[in-house]
Amino acid sequence: MDPSQIKIPPMKDLNIDNITENTITINSQSSDLRVTYLMERLVTHLHDFARETRLSTNEWMAALNFLVRVGQISTDVRHEFILLSDVLGLSLLVDAIDHPKPASSTDGSVLGPFHSHEAEHITQGASMASDPGGEPCIVICTVKDVSGNPIPDVKIDIWETDSTGHYDVQYNDRDGPDGRCVMTSDKEGAFWFKAIVPVPYPIPHDGPVGQLLKLLSRHPWRPAHMHFMFEKPGWDHLITALFLKGDPYETSDAVFGVKQSLITSFVPATMEVAEKYGVKEGSKVLVHEFVLVSEKETEELRDQNALAAMKKLGRKVKLLDHLPVPDVD
Repeated sequence: MDPSQIKIPPMKDLNIDNITENTITINSQSSDLRVTYLMERLVTHLHDFARETRLSTNEWMAALNFLVRVGQISTDVRHEFILLSDVLGLSLLVDAIDHPKPASSTDGSVLGPFHSHEAEHITQGASMASDPGGEPCIVICTVKDVSGNPIPDVKIDIWETDSTGHYDVQYNDRDGPDGRCVMTSDKEGAFWFKAIVPVPYPIPHDGPVGQLLKLLSRHPWRPAHMHFMFEKPGWDHLITALFLKGDPYETSDAVFGVKQSLITSFVPATMEVAEKYGVKEGSKVLVHEFVLVSEKETEELRDQNALAAMKKLGRKVKLLDHLPVPDVD
């Protein structure tokens, strides 16, 4: 770049008092207003953190080396950065901001680091788990809109651990997906499948995130749950989970994913249910109704929440593609 074309103040003699404004200035040359705004707020908060904590060089290097280790241990089937985001509460926060839920709809939860795109599509009533050590159960669900109308042809991703608390991708010798599947809701918005009763399990704590939890005197356990993800054009993408009532970790989930509305219980299959679904009477049954929100409803609610939050912070913004940027008329 021709130095004569640089239209910024001289970057000289920078110190504690002027480094932030100068960094923001030099980062403000992008034509992308959202990127400029994100970088301005990121630099502001990072610099304020360093000032407020009087961050030492040793602590700064320890943090950088920690992030290096997070990257080094990550693989295609183990995303340590997602795990880090989860234990810091950031994953849940971002989901809550980006996918606000009306009171009548199903709450979201965290994706977690072990979702896989290799799950096989199964038909109604098929089994997604082959673990002989697991306690069998059936899960009977419907997908509806906020008015109670069924939503057909929804793609549903479902995944859970085996009876030892491990996901299939955690085994080096696995020969294919297990404990996970993809289904499609029928014309009544229904889908049902066979699985095993979920068990509590620890998130991977043999890496840097586990070391962080130990440093913070936190346990790595998640309560027993089953993951669900719903996708259909025109409907807001829902990532959620169902948690078992009474689990010992119900109120201390390591990744903050539990919502009261997502806590449920198994019930024994009645004779009628046993005959209808081809299972033994007394078998464990989980019944749940999921409620989706349209993309338009979510968009409008997200816009309202964004403007209200920015007003509360005293920031003058406008929305660009439904995301706030500074309003500098």
